[in-house]
Amino acid sequence: MRPVAVVSWFAGHEIRLAWRELIGMLTAGTRWRKPGVVLVMAALLLFLHLPAWAVVGRFADIQAPLTGPALIVITASVVLAWALMLSQAIESVTRVFYARADLDLIMSSPVPLANIFSVRIAAIAMSVTLMALLFSTPFVDVLVLGGGARWFAAYGVVVAIGLSASAVAIALTIALFRLFGPARTRLMAQIVSAVTGAGFVIALQIAAILSYGTLSRFAVLTSDTAARFAPEADSMLWWPAHAMLGDGVALLPLLAASLILLGVTMALFAPRFGDYVAGVSPKVVRTGGRSRPFHAVSRQGALRRKELRLLWRDPWLVSQTLMQLLYLLPPAVMLWRSIGEGAGGFIVLAPVLVMAAGRLAGGLAWLTISGEDAADLVATAPLPASSITRAKIEVVLLIIAAVFTPLILALLLVWPELAVITALASVFAACSATAIQLWFRVQGRRSQFRRRQTSSRIATFAEAFSSIGWAATAALALVLPAVAGVTALLTVAVMAGTWRISPARAR
Repeated sequence: MRPVAVVSWFAGHEIRLAWRELIGMLTAGTRWRKPGVVLVMAALLLFLHLPAWAVVGRFADIQAPLTGPALIVITASVVLAWALMLSQAIESVTRVFYARADLDLIMSSPVPLANIFSVRIAAIAMSVTLMALLFSTPFVDVLVLGGGARWFAAYGVVVAIGLSASAVAIALTIALFRLFGPARTRLMAQIVSAVTGAGFVIALQIAAILSYGTLSRFAVLTSDTAARFAPEADSMLWWPAHAMLGDGVALLPLLAASLILLGVTMALFAPRFGDYVAGVSPKVVRTGGRSRPFHAVSRQGALRRKELRLLWRDPWLVSQTLMQLLYLLPPAVMLWRSIGEGAGGFIVLAPVLVMAAGRLAGGLAWLTISGEDAADLVATAPLPASSITRAKIEVVLLIIAAVFTPLILALLLVWPELAVITALASVFAACSATAIQLWFRVQGRRSQFRRRQTSSRIATFAEAFSSIGWAATAALALVLPAVAGVTALLTVAVMAGTWRISPARAR
């Protein structure tokens, strides 16, 4: 077979794998017909136009030449999108080389590895770019409907974002391989991915809190201080903003630079990619070393320790949980800054903390209750099933308590009534999310954590509505107690309805 035919076959193979991963993520591995998947994706895209209109609809009428605040806001939005794509690209690169487990097979083939890895790098860049285009479509459509065809140039900016983010992600992952080795790169890549995705927004919010006492990041972007330090209007820094509005002179260099960056990345790393990632597939079993003494504990204690250790070892959990914890930093900074000052502004912290508690509890509950890689082995243990389930739930609630107790204690010093309400609502949100995962328990593997939201749409929506309901109840409890009572009753009704249609009740 000719080298060109081999490369084209491998390119088709990568496209098929990427398509199967997308279908698997959307269907959670269940059997769906392709027309059904297409209809679900189309319906989701149509639904996303509503929040897109609320976010960017008011910016559609912006005309060139752009003023200083408009340049700063649009450029910051592009940088935020690039950071999010970089985070996704790092996760994609890590998943390709760790989850597929095909490196040994590829490296044993009689085809030049430089060609194969060049195709794989190109496939990663293409998948990340297509994902960026998919998620940006509602926002660009809203801008086009409100501001005209000039906003179609935003798709070119999105392509440049996807290609450049993929190139930087590959280079960064290779650097992690060189620094930490294959065994630790997966964990470090998940941490870098989480920090990259959330870092820019969190930094803006913390700056707004320290400077203006608000969580709004636009307070920093539209401030006189930002305008004073901003470069001139003809600076290259503003090319993405000009390109978004249809300036071809700015768009073409961005596309060319992103393609060159990707080409340089492929030329530098593809020939030696096998050397960088050698050791990913083989599992090294360490023997010897210092032995640890055996400590006698109760059965429930042993079960809790087992669940905590599994969560600690789970590398795919790191990016999901760490990102949620990072988003708690702005409320923590706001608490620290405002202790001793007025307490009225702290009402906004209650729904933030309650929502975070519900989301974190839902993810942890899925991992402990449904994501059991050794379900058959656990089932053979000489213990009642209720004891095993109780230990899993206890671990989830212990982690939630460890994360949120310091923030609740800090809030207690400022506004005791709000602290008590936030603590109770957080407990209700965490228990509700855990109960929903227990009612809709579907056995899966921990590697399917990214697909857990698609395993049951009812469970997904019920978990979201319960967290929103308890967050609204906490926010309204001190302002409009009667309305808070109504939202609490509605949330309880949602939970009751969810239980009535759950598989657990049927069993």
